[in-house]
Amino acid sequence: MFNQFLEKARSLTQNKEPFAIAFVVNRQLPSSGKPGDKAVIEKDGTLTGWIGGGCTRGIVLKEASAALQDGKPRVVRISPEGPGEPRPGVVDYNMTCHSGGTVELYIEPVLPRPHLLILGKSHVAMALARIGRAMDYPVTVVARGVDKHAFPDAERVDDTAAVDPAVLTPNTFIVVCTQGENDEDALQQALESELPYVSFVASRAKANAVFRVLRQRGLTFDQLKRVKTPAGLDINAKLPEEVAISILAEVIAFMRREEAPEAAGTKRPEAAENDKIFINPVCNVPVEKATARHVVEYEGMNYYFCCDGCKVSFEKEPEKYALKPEEA
Repeated sequence: MFNQFLEKARSLTQNKEPFAIAFVVNRQLPSSGKPGDKAVIEKDGTLTGWIGGGCTRGIVLKEASAALQDGKPRVVRISPEGPGEPRPGVVDYNMTCHSGGTVELYIEPVLPRPHLLILGKSHVAMALARIGRAMDYPVTVVARGVDKHAFPDAERVDDTAAVDPAVLTPNTFIVVCTQGENDEDALQQALESELPYVSFVASRAKANAVFRVLRQRGLTFDQLKRVKTPAGLDINAKLPEEVAISILAEVIAFMRREEAPEAAGTKRPEAAENDKIFINPVCNVPVEKATARHVVEYEGMNYYFCCDGCKVSFEKEPEKYALKPEEA
């Protein structure tokens, strides 16, 4: 099992696929997971290894999905006492399985290096590609008429004005360095990607002029206010290399921004979108559909439960727990 765990982690790392690692760090009998048990969880919910069954497995899949979305590790505590006083970095769940017991797990996301997508061929673009690769970041450059020899460190250089959708991943950070060449088109493409980080190398006056054109094209104020401009942290940068360093510092700060884990029972969109998981409406604990002990059909929808208690409660008052149409 340990070799299988290592091989899966190695394979995903080589293929630059995001995954999470879960470790059991503490338990109180009779929970099945014991300290040292571990598993790799892929972005689609596939689990390789062992961290326990029942409530534990479903909760780990949900929290691993959340960790891959926000990039933050967390300690997950599952106990019969349920959530206690909130603690930073700790997510508490109520152990609803009849077997009882308490288990604590550490879940850490393993994310590929940030992918820098540079739109433009300016001196700042060249410096950004060079320093980005020194940090082992994959770099893609897209610009009409670009000289590939000017970007020897880039993994990919596209002589085109259009961005290939294949290079747009959740781990892509877009920097628009066009500096006067098709600024509006490049920035519009960047914003329409809906990726969370988009920066624009320009003065505020130049950025406002470009924004006015984009507003005339139909882009919304909410879209435009996402643009980080002037690009980079304010370090009084002057030289292209200094501007590139300030941008990379901003990318790092963006990745490492602190967000406290949400309380148990709070519906996270990213967890709800995992079709392998069903949130038990009685106790709000996630259940893995494939291993659910009980499945109850009500008004054309399946409800999944990992313990008898929640199933019985649901069957007594299904109208109380049934999901509304907009939640299903």
